[in-house]
Amino acid sequence: MIVSGGENVYPAEVENAIFGAPGVADVAVIGVPDEKWGEAVKAIVVKKPGEEPTAESIIAWAKERIAAYKAPKSVDFIDALPRNPSGKILRKDLREPYWKGMTRRVG
Repeated sequence: MIVSGGENVYPAEVENAIFGAPGVADVAVIGVPDEKWGEAVKAIVVKKPGEEPTAESIIAWAKERIAAYKAPKSVDFIDALPRNPSGKILRKDLREPYWKGMTRRVG
């Protein structure tokens, strides 16, 4: 769960909203440090081959389907999501670069 400005945001809900977006093959949602809100919602997206979705189009797509405060504030694109042998997304590995050097791991 991501706590952003006192609101609870469940990554699975945001991921489900983004999955249908044009050009999105896979997605994971994590919380990243934010000075004002404690944590901000970030989507990590794998693009479908041959398609070029933009961060703005993905954020707009999500805002049409879920509350604006739950929509990602930013989107990063990667080639593949890290997964364990059973296929579960390794969110810890996705979060680590954003929280590196922070004394607290949540807001």
